[in-house]
Amino acid sequence: MNAPSPHRIVNPESMLPARGFAHAVVAAPGRTIYLGGQTAHRRDGTITATTIVEQFDAAAANLVTALEAAGGRPQHLVSLHVYVTDAAAYRAALSDLTPVHRRHLGRHYPAMALLEVAGLMDPAALLELVGVAVVPA
Repeated sequence: MNAPSPHRIVNPESMLPARGFAHAVVAAPGRTIYLGGQTAHRRDGTITATTIVEQFDAAAANLVTALEAAGGRPQHLVSLHVYVTDAAAYRAALSDLTPVHRRHLGRHYPAMALLEVAGLMDPAALLELVGVAVVPA
């Protein structure tokens, strides 16, 4: 899971140190995989997870499942958007989210954004992950 990224991570020294994200990623030539929004939905369409950490765990597992089914691996992610209904709750849970992120995505941090939204398609969803990966040629 902790394979190095084949992409060039760019974090300029003149900018805020990148912790838990990358400022920019230069993707290696290859196949691009666009991942649809993944929530904590189970196969039967239900969401049983009730906390932001539990939902991130399930959504990240779903994201990796879709990515691997398309021929990619977590280290191929170049971009990840995290949509949440409560950004303050997400920030408060960061110390608990870090090991969950590492379990599913390794220590590789793509270019990331955290976006607070008024709601998601399923009202029980607290977050949704949308990613882009490039599998090197």
